[in-house]
Amino acid sequence: MCAERIDTEIAHSARIYDYILGGKDHYPADREAGDAMAREWPALPVHMRANRDFMNRAVRYLVEEAGIRQFLDIGSGIPTSPNIHEIAQSVAPESRVVYVDNDPLVLALSEGLMASTPEGRTAYIEADMLDPAAVLDAPAFRESLDLGEPVALTVIAIVHFLLDEHDAVGIVRRLLEPLPAGSYLAMSVGTAEFAPDEVGRVAREYAARGMPMRLRTHAEAEEFFTGLDLVEPGIVQVHKWRPDGTGTEVIRDEDIAMYGAVAHKPS
Repeated sequence: MCAERIDTEIAHSARIYDYILGGKDHYPADREAGDAMAREWPALPVHMRANRDFMNRAVRYLVEEAGIRQFLDIGSGIPTSPNIHEIAQSVAPESRVVYVDNDPLVLALSEGLMASTPEGRTAYIEADMLDPAAVLDAPAFRESLDLGEPVALTVIAIVHFLLDEHDAVGIVRRLLEPLPAGSYLAMSVGTAEFAPDEVGRVAREYAARGMPMRLRTHAEAEEFFTGLDLVEPGIVQVHKWRPDGTGTEVIRDEDIAMYGAVAHKPS
């Protein structure tokens, strides 16, 4: 049934991302779109890899240093190893992760998100983040996560697809609301501040394929973290958030169009 809902003739953001990252779960329309975008901005693959690396470092920080053992991942996308549960459970096998996405292809491939350790747990919710209640009221949310203990809400590379009328800040706050004090928010937020012409052309390519974008300034990115305590170094381009020296690429600021940050929910 899932496969019948997948429109392979229209490019999809998650499949474009998969293609550019070197994955295998995409179709000709996604490859055509990815190639067109990379022609407009050749740094696009560098940017996307840097965003993925930020997610990996943020999750590792949350598990190793913040002691988090539960994750709610919004807009999980097509499974690309290592996934959040693989990173978390490699450090703490008892970690629990709930993935949320509304792409039928992600649901069809969700087995890649389900291979938990025996001590931990993973679950998948098919829901749209535009409807936070559909996430928070899902049985898998309450059954998988203990709201008496901190949870990390991860919102990676997705809010740039939420336009002003969607109230992205309000959606993130609603998702954070039931999470207890001591929880965390880890986010990456699309921006055009470092390569406005090139990133603007990529955004137009997305919009031409029915995926309009709302890129944000640093000040607008800050709004997502109001009332939270930012972890050092605060809101920075993703390649500058606690780099660990494992990457071999030399990354220029103008090659990155994403801010990243991790913040703590106080008492």
